[in-house]
Amino acid sequence: MFTKTVFTKTMLTMVGYCWLCHQNLYFAHHGICHFCWQSLKRLENVCPRCSLPASSRDLPCGRCLKEPPLWQRIIAVTDYAPPLSQLIRRYKYHSTPQLAAVLARLFLLHWLQGYRDGRWSKPDCILGIPLHRQKRWQRGFDQVELIIRPLARWLQCQYQPNLLQRTRATLTQRGLSAAQRKTNLKHAFQLRGDFTDQHVVIFDDVITTGTTLHEATQLLIHAGARSVQAWAICRTL
Repeated sequence: MFTKTVFTKTMLTMVGYCWLCHQNLYFAHHGICHFCWQSLKRLENVCPRCSLPASSRDLPCGRCLKEPPLWQRIIAVTDYAPPLSQLIRRYKYHSTPQLAAVLARLFLLHWLQGYRDGRWSKPDCILGIPLHRQKRWQRGFDQVELIIRPLARWLQCQYQPNLLQRTRATLTQRGLSAAQRKTNLKHAFQLRGDFTDQHVVIFDDVITTGTTLHEATQLLIHAGARSVQAWAICRTL
């Protein structure tokens, strides 16, 4: 259903070379070679709800049974570890926006495997965790938005970049305690639109503690969303 249009329109990467191993590529626009793709360590033995290590990939772990998160599922490709962690840092902090299509394709390949196995279904729409306008100006682009645009097109999902907005600048979450993270993000987002009975995905490049995800999911539930999933390239374990 989706495979016919998956790889036809992408942004250019390094001309003819894999971003990870720097070997020649047969299809330059893929960005990452087949060997490097196959070598990535997937998140396999993780809870479907929180994507943290668990005994079953099909049943919620004890943590999620005790305190169920607001979202229904997290789908991520790998742990936040080399080589993808290095690629994401290069993308975000070294002005390499052309990596967006490469990361979008990596997630798509992972998602299609689970979709064909019947592990998850296609959502109605995708939202991205947005940057504050000041951070976007400093970086020159919104890294999540650039990944979602081709991904939404390939999966034929609705995407409008301004439905979820960051209303104020926040501190980086790195190094903050759980309580500080919640305070830092309180009332930091604003949602526009009616999501009644919709199955919605919140996309971020990396999911860490889930505090940001929790804040955005709350807004979607109040807006009538039937279900909320979280998608990410990496999940910190």
